Amino acid sequence: MGGAEETRDGVSLTNLDQVLFEGAGATKRDLVDYLDAVRDRILPPLRDRPLSVIRALRGQPPFMQKNLPKYTPEWVRRVPVWAEASHREVSYALCDDRRTLLWFANQRAIEYHPTLARADDLGRPTHLVLDLDPPEGDSFPAAVAAALLVRQALADSGLAGAVKTSGAKGVHVFVPVAEGADAEEMAAATRAVAARAERLDPALATTAFIREDRGGRVFVDSTRAGGATVVAAYSPRLRPGLPVSFPVDWADLTDVRPADFTVHSVPDLVAAHDPWLGLMPAPQRLPADLVEEGRTIPVARVQAMHEGKRRARARRQAG
Repeated sequence: MGGAEETRDGVSLTNLDQVLFEGAGATKRDLVDYLDAVRDRILPPLRDRPLSVIRALRGQPPFMQKNLPKYTPEWVRRVPVWAEASHREVSYALCDDRRTLLWFANQRAIEYHPTLARADDLGRPTHLVLDLDPPEGDSFPAAVAAALLVRQALADSGLAGAVKTSGAKGVHVFVPVAEGADAEEMAAATRAVAARAERLDPALATTAFIREDRGGRVFVDSTRAGGATVVAAYSPRLRPGLPVSFPVDWADLTDVRPADFTVHSVPDLVAAHDPWLGLMPAPQRLPADLVEEGRTIPVARVQAMHEGKRRARARRQAG
């Protein structure tokens, strides 16, 4: 095991015996060893994509880091991206190699959230993503049922996707899209797939962005589009037991639970092959009717913002 410090690939690793966070069931060494063991699996989903990470430093609440800190080694690749919200340029990391991954692990970066587009063409996401977010409680089976609705909606549209656990309580469906579609077309198609899935079983699934409108149903989130990030396949999650976002064959989806896949169990599961690579269909062209339908559906966040203001006005007038 060695002591609390060691060096790998030129990266100094420190305080390895510290617990990552309360309830993690894992030390910093477990995180480092895990990421090192699965590096050939997790690096392909991260490569060339601006990366946000969630870090858990001792004595501090966890936080998402987008902008690289000043002490970042010069050998970490980075790309400047203009952030419209904060009106500044953000220096994102590109995690392309073992050395950079180990450096992040030593920074106690637990979750890895790459963009859906590559750094050299941020206006063209490579995948359409539906995030199935179930209500509170033991609701993973509901997320699975909603994912199967999405699969049906995709099939009805002539598309196919791959599915993974989010590592939290939900499920992610990824659809690789052929070159040519831009961010607006991808976002529209995502909204249309979500709406089609909702229509298949409106008692189970909803596209309602406002939480109080969901009525205990699974939220089919169509907002993971454009410049959005999604937690990478094989990324740990900052949750008790350190679960991992893990690819699952559609045929096995009803038989798994998020806790089946942790930093302790996953290395053996991916030692011989890469399930995410194996399950991912070839890139597909977006059907024109799907894009056109999506263009008639309001953007969920914008619609929710207007609706929230309308409700606030109504409450003031009622009061």
